[in-house]
Amino acid sequence: MFELDKDTFETEVLQGTGYVLVDFWSEGCEPCKALMPDIQEMEKTYGEQVRFTKLDTTKARRLAIKEKVLGLPTIAIYKDGQKIDELTKEDATAANVEAMVKKYI
Repeated sequence: MFELDKDTFETEVLQGTGYVLVDFWSEGCEPCKALMPDIQEMEKTYGEQVRFTKLDTTKARRLAIKEKVLGLPTIAIYKDGQKIDELTKEDATAANVEAMVKKYI
């Protein structure tokens, strides 16, 4: 998974083409860390169609607020720079994330 930061988010996600999944997480978020291995496994399956990325929100708080990330974990899908779908908190399960990814490929 490509590790985003506040400097690369613009070029990799907002100016990117195609589908980009962003895993908004933080080191202090246990559900985030529990979900990450599942997301990494999905990248092996769907990585050809969707670019998988992650952003540590503790290092990019303003960016997270700008992207309306109101809780963690938040898994968002962007298409051609526009957020088109997201799952947050208890809705961000491995099964729901995979279903969301499948919806767009």
